[in-house]
Amino acid sequence: MPSPAPRPQSAPSDLDPRRHRRVSREREPIEARLDLHGHGRFQAEDVLTGFLLRAHQRGLRVVLVITGHGRRAGGGEGVIRASLPEWLRSHALRGVVAAYAPAHRRHGGEGAWYITLKRS
Repeated sequence: MPSPAPRPQSAPSDLDPRRHRRVSREREPIEARLDLHGHGRFQAEDVLTGFLLRAHQRGLRVVLVITGHGRRAGGGEGVIRASLPEWLRSHALRGVVAAYAPAHRRHGGEGAWYITLKRS
């Protein structure tokens, strides 16, 4: 009997509001953190991908990624912060990332993201 076709991996979604509240109130632990300050765009993407793949492999469920706000010159947001959602939806991370949302102010606010990982 042929094996079933693999299910297409869905792109990550917005973090469920109830889970966002649990993480922001530290009722669900943040199990790892990554600070992308000081990295260029391409290096940050590589570091993020490696970090999330290792975290997923270790069975972690919630991580915090700090991007910073970026340089505000000209009113724009930082390149890394603006690129992060695109990176999380990439083919390389589609099987790993379940959902993501901007962090609460106590965890970095708009300069950080909660990322939930799929079960291994």
